[in-house]
Amino acid sequence: MLLDVDNITLLYGRIQALHGISVTVEEGEIVALIGANGAGKTTTMRAISGLRAIASGRIRFNGVDITRMRADLRVIQGICQSPEGRGVFPGMSVKDNLEMGAYTRRDSANIAKDMEHVLELFPRLRERFKQPGGTLSGGEQQMLAVARALMSRPKLLLLDEPSMGLAPMLIQQIFEIITEINQRDGTTILLVEQNAQQALSRAHRAYVLETGKIVKEGTGRDLLHDPAVKDAYLGVA
Repeated sequence: MLLDVDNITLLYGRIQALHGISVTVEEGEIVALIGANGAGKTTTMRAISGLRAIASGRIRFNGVDITRMRADLRVIQGICQSPEGRGVFPGMSVKDNLEMGAYTRRDSANIAKDMEHVLELFPRLRERFKQPGGTLSGGEQQMLAVARALMSRPKLLLLDEPSMGLAPMLIQQIFEIITEINQRDGTTILLVEQNAQQALSRAHRAYVLETGKIVKEGTGRDLLHDPAVKDAYLGVA
């Protein structure tokens, strides 16, 4: 098992945001977390990446207990996040943004190879290579955020709302690239996404969160056809 999140709780002041969340991710999987706004999806992601400290429970990654490990050390362990809202460095070029993704690495030759690989995945970034990140469109910034995360050569790629604010055609394109990253490169992916249709169509397994609790789990296919999930998240009865 690559990631084992075991019964974690998390507090924002006196408010309990997560109530005993348990999630597992096997190597090579795409696992999705779906749910409405405020369900605890992004909070769970931040707990895994180390951006929010948990109150109780345990997180193990690749056999190592990382529960109290600093966020930057988790990146070195192999966890990298493409954050909600993209978080590109607006004054830095596309090239510099991508190089920032590899800041923990020292293998220059392989960094150059990976740069070429992400530019093949996202040809638009090659066209915008010298432009400041802040001048890119929303879709291009999302591509840059994912590509920057890939530059760390993650064992586990955390994608937080990759389709947020994108036009339907770009949403389809982003999810096709996510599938390619998983299938061609073998990268394990944990995906937080409000577009349940796309997420469940691509995921091997998924969890449904409501008010900081997991209320359903199963294969992506099973949840895609679950009547309650259809009614709540897919807009069909």
